[in-house]
Amino acid sequence: MTESLLKVALLGAEWVMYLLLLLSVWSIAVMIERWVFFRRHAADVPRLIAALGPALDRHDWAAAQKTLEHDRSVEASVLRDALREIGRGPEAVEDTLSAAQLRERSRTERGLTLLGTLGNNAPFVGLLGTVLGIIQAFHTLASNPQGGAAGVMAGISEALVATAVGLFVALPAVIGFNYFGRRASAVSQQMQLLGHMLLARCRTGPGQG
Repeated sequence: MTESLLKVALLGAEWVMYLLLLLSVWSIAVMIERWVFFRRHAADVPRLIAALGPALDRHDWAAAQKTLEHDRSVEASVLRDALREIGRGPEAVEDTLSAAQLRERSRTERGLTLLGTLGNNAPFVGLLGTVLGIIQAFHTLASNPQGGAAGVMAGISEALVATAVGLFVALPAVIGFNYFGRRASAVSQQMQLLGHMLLARCRTGPGQG
């Protein structure tokens, strides 16, 4: 088994570098997709509340639906689903709000698992590449003692690049995970705020609280 593992180790750090490069491209693609998603589906919540408030106070559900008709925000999507169930009573609206919020939360949090995983583990992948490179350098020295320490140091310096690349992959992933995680959390809070506002109007008469 030791000989088999040694053969794998002697492949060196090059394949690890290619793996980290692939993961870096994947991470950047996810962050770009998330940025486009949040930009495209962002909600102006104060404006939305101001536009919806009078219609909801009057129980004018048709006017509320018309207000949301062309709004592409995540929050508006949840409210549209709930307004379709308005005729079935507050319980149906509440259930629909909960289901729609779960659905949209999965959309807003898509890709965060990947970014969190890369942020936590990319440095260890880079460290693996460094260890493999060092093993390869010392094996080369054992096979060719005339190469001297200079050859070993060159091999080790090349191997250390893998650790640096691992950190280079991890740092943007951590930043992206934290940033988009906060955006997803903010959207979730806004969905709940607007949902409670709609539900409160459903449970009161027109013009009341």
